[in-house]
Amino acid sequence: MATQTMTPSLATGQHSNRRITRIAGLVILQIVMTVCLVTFLAPTFWMVSSSLKASTEVFQHPIVWIPESPQWSNYTKVFETLPFAKFAWNTFIVVALAVIGTVISTAIVAYGLARVEFPGRRIVFALMVATIMLPEIVTLIPRFIMFRTFRWIDTFAPLTVPFWFALTTLYVFLMYQFLRGIPKELDEAATIDGASRWQILWHVILPLCKPVIATIAVFALIQHYNEFLTPLIYLNRLDNWTLALGVRALNDSNLANWELVFAASTLMLIPVLTLFIIAQRYFVQGIALTGFGGR
Repeated sequence: MATQTMTPSLATGQHSNRRITRIAGLVILQIVMTVCLVTFLAPTFWMVSSSLKASTEVFQHPIVWIPESPQWSNYTKVFETLPFAKFAWNTFIVVALAVIGTVISTAIVAYGLARVEFPGRRIVFALMVATIMLPEIVTLIPRFIMFRTFRWIDTFAPLTVPFWFALTTLYVFLMYQFLRGIPKELDEAATIDGASRWQILWHVILPLCKPVIATIAVFALIQHYNEFLTPLIYLNRLDNWTLALGVRALNDSNLANWELVFAASTLMLIPVLTLFIIAQRYFVQGIALTGFGGR
């Protein structure tokens, strides 16, 4: 009888201990996440804040997080100092062409590797994936020599044309992984209905690939939007510069106006941040379904 009387008490105590442990774990997790969030956001907040400061306040010690008198004129000075509107238009052209080319070519190549049977398919895929480990800097000189032969120097071609040929293997791998999760019975049913390979790709497969397409598009947009080395090598004339080169030009002298550098950086941040917020649902879903998050 004594044992039977104590059993409910022991069960209640164990349940209470588990609940306390779970709550403590959640509290610790929230604290760690908050610390990480502050660590990541603090530099961005300081950059935005510094874009509204006078030149004497930017590196003032202790740090001034909120300027006493916001200098909104810093943003107009950015456009007066350099043709940033032209840089923004150039960046838009480069990013649009590169992202569209990346998405289309990636979809075609990944579909061919995942759904079309041909001799040596696995070998081709293995060789393509192996190139992920190849540092981009290794191919820098050969590409420059090739593009110079094509007379592409000081044009947008080196920044856009290669990406119409599925240049970024990582995106092909992501799309390939996603396509493997789509039943092949859909292809067979479409084939029975008389659809060609192209019709199956554009009308059956791609509509199901919106999450991974959004993920690849966002990654590609950030990649090309922030690209600095490639425009620096191939674009010489000021009229062809992108935003990344323009921001660097503001810091190209010993007497750099850092408030203008931060104002230009803040303007450059807005489009990417806006796009990420809009495409966040597809972005997160695409990462989860392709296993890119480490699953």
